[in-house]
Amino acid sequence: MREQPVILITGATDGLGRALADRLASRGARLILHGRDAERLATVADEIAASGAERPRAVLADLADLRQVAQLAEDVAGMTDRLDVLVNNAGVGSGEPTGRERSTSADGYELRFAVNYLAGFRLTLGLLPRMRAARAADGPARIVMVASGRQHALDFGDLMLTHGYTGQRAYGQSKLAQIMFGVELAHRLPASEITVNSLHPASLMPTKIVLDEHVTSIDSLESGVDATARLAVDPAVDGKTGRFYDRQREAEPHEQANDPVARRELWLRSLELTRIPEPFA
Repeated sequence: MREQPVILITGATDGLGRALADRLASRGARLILHGRDAERLATVADEIAASGAERPRAVLADLADLRQVAQLAEDVAGMTDRLDVLVNNAGVGSGEPTGRERSTSADGYELRFAVNYLAGFRLTLGLLPRMRAARAADGPARIVMVASGRQHALDFGDLMLTHGYTGQRAYGQSKLAQIMFGVELAHRLPASEITVNSLHPASLMPTKIVLDEHVTSIDSLESGVDATARLAVDPAVDGKTGRFYDRQREAEPHEQANDPVARRELWLRSLELTRIPEPFA
């Protein structure tokens, strides 16, 4: 890893993303922070700069709109000639503040699947050229999927959950989709070029998603930051790819993540839903 890696963190204005930005900035990383509120992004950048770290660059996008996600990839590519680390952190929880009833994205897709999974799929593939440019002699670029231990099998006959919808099922499906994407992408990319790993950072950290549900937290925010920062920059995981971690321990995800047929189906459906061509043709 380069001494001053260029790192993009999505969902960086609060919770895990914000705390991770503070941690990585303190270590000298050159940050690009994503959010959907310009004022909050500016506040985060100001506060990090005030701490003595390099001021992060900011990119604005609503991940519930794939046109904005595509523009986000273009904006990031226009800011830097390389991207060393992408942390796909932004997401929607299983309940409040977005509600427990089924809702849809700007593209008409089930909201949690769209924001938690499809947005990261589209953004990641759009940024692969910049990540390939980041390849250095001392280590590959890294993609980190902030997923969850709460995973639910995908029903390819009803990916948008038009039947039997619950917020927990939608959330679990979207998080398993993230992990499946990470495993599939790792199979398609040389580990010497880019590594791809997913993790459950911690259980019920005191983040906005948890607090909005009025649930008592279990793990500290710092423990989640530790686990995520490890996958982003720690030399201890150099060369490891296609893995799923429960905090800092390698673990087995839902069995569907290890099914190459299911992963291939998800890959093809995702290309269709995001309207982009096969990048590995």
